[in-house]
Amino acid sequence: MKTNSFKNGALNNKAFDVGLDVAMRISPLLSKSAALRHGVLQTGKFVASRISPANPLLSSLSPGVLTDRALFGEAFINTFDRILARRLSEATLRSIAHNLIHGALVEGGDQSAMARFSKQFGMNPPSTLTISPGKTCNLQCTGCYASAGPAAEKLDWTTFDRIITEAKTLWGVRFLVISGGEPLAYRSEGKGLLDAAEKHPDVLFMFYTNGTLIDEKTAQRMADLGNVTPAISVEGWRGRTDERRGVGVFDKILAAMERLRNAGVFFGISLTATSHNAEEILSDEFIDYFFEQQGAFYGWIFQYMPIGRSFTLDLMPTPEQRLWMWKRSWEIVKKRKIFLADFWNHGTLSNGCIAGGRAFGGGYMYIDWNGHVSPCVFVPYSPVNVKDIYATGGTLNDIWANPFFADIRGWQESYMQSKGNWLAPCLNRDHHGALSQLIAKHEPEPIDESAREALLDPGYGKGLEHYGERYDELSGLIWREQYLHDQPQQD
Repeated sequence: MKTNSFKNGALNNKAFDVGLDVAMRISPLLSKSAALRHGVLQTGKFVASRISPANPLLSSLSPGVLTDRALFGEAFINTFDRILARRLSEATLRSIAHNLIHGALVEGGDQSAMARFSKQFGMNPPSTLTISPGKTCNLQCTGCYASAGPAAEKLDWTTFDRIITEAKTLWGVRFLVISGGEPLAYRSEGKGLLDAAEKHPDVLFMFYTNGTLIDEKTAQRMADLGNVTPAISVEGWRGRTDERRGVGVFDKILAAMERLRNAGVFFGISLTATSHNAEEILSDEFIDYFFEQQGAFYGWIFQYMPIGRSFTLDLMPTPEQRLWMWKRSWEIVKKRKIFLADFWNHGTLSNGCIAGGRAFGGGYMYIDWNGHVSPCVFVPYSPVNVKDIYATGGTLNDIWANPFFADIRGWQESYMQSKGNWLAPCLNRDHHGALSQLIAKHEPEPIDESAREALLDPGYGKGLEHYGERYDELSGLIWREQYLHDQPQQD
């Protein structure tokens, strides 16, 4: 049976490589012919559906969740159409095809590594990992979640490289997220992020960047490597971006995007939604400008979380704004077929919260520049340090098995089994009371003074609990009627 599975996998990989080579040869024609691109994409969609591993969760998903998945699937296809139309570098096209489409989306990761993990632990490994290798940043943005700036904290190269290697070999990861600080400012032993990407060509590295360090040489190296994609942070139009990030940053971002377009690099944008800019970043004008004129292929929305430098609950989009954002973002996905994902409002795409290396697939964890491992970038409490684990002969698997993370996974599974509201999935913002109980039980360390200050502030906890209750009042009825298709009781 194992031999047949191996042979089938080898045949699938060979067929994929042959198809990719054909697509590379006809790429000049693909960029000019929408009809030809449509045919290639539909063929690829059919083949992917035949070779994707069976997902037992699909049969338990509600009708409304499946509708959201279908809408986002159309946005995926449209994004791939734009990729073929834009003539990205050959290395970039091959990496997107191998690491993202085939490796991460179709297969879900390296199947042999995932099988070993499942056999040992009886559940799925994390699908990805977010690493902040260095805290250093050339900017000092207001409200930075990492409190980054001219700081020296960083992972040494050996540790950074080992984390990447173990994520691949132990968990089967083919897609990694890099944050910071500013990832392009990271240096250890003379090496940086792009050196890591060069050493690990079988992984696609997406990194969040302020964009100001992307010169022509850097853009060209990204194009030559192919397996790096920058998500450039934008706060809104020039006034809003420069207000938070510094005078002149908006124009530097536009210059960076021009260099990336010219080099043929796959790039996107990262948007921090606040109570001040939520409507601005989701306006038709803003979406048109960055996705059509500037050529961004994808966008991530991070609703401001009150952690990090000068944290305040006042900057969070209000519950009413958040519900508007939910409606508006799905309107953009449905009508414009743009890949625009909101980490708090699109829980229907991720099966809810993904923190702590979730047991039923799709999970992740976060490692910062000091080696602290947290369940999520936005849950800044760490029960274990990767450096300590490595010093005692352990691996990432020992970190994943930590009781704090295990209890978070248990909470997620219970929430899923009870058909909890995936429009309000966040353990910190939407269920802060549950998080507080887990923190009290396991006593993980705050990763910085801001996190410690928040933990000791009773008004902070009460404010988040009130926020979660209010948003559940607004979204709960929608979840039950539109997603679960429960009918309201008649008097």
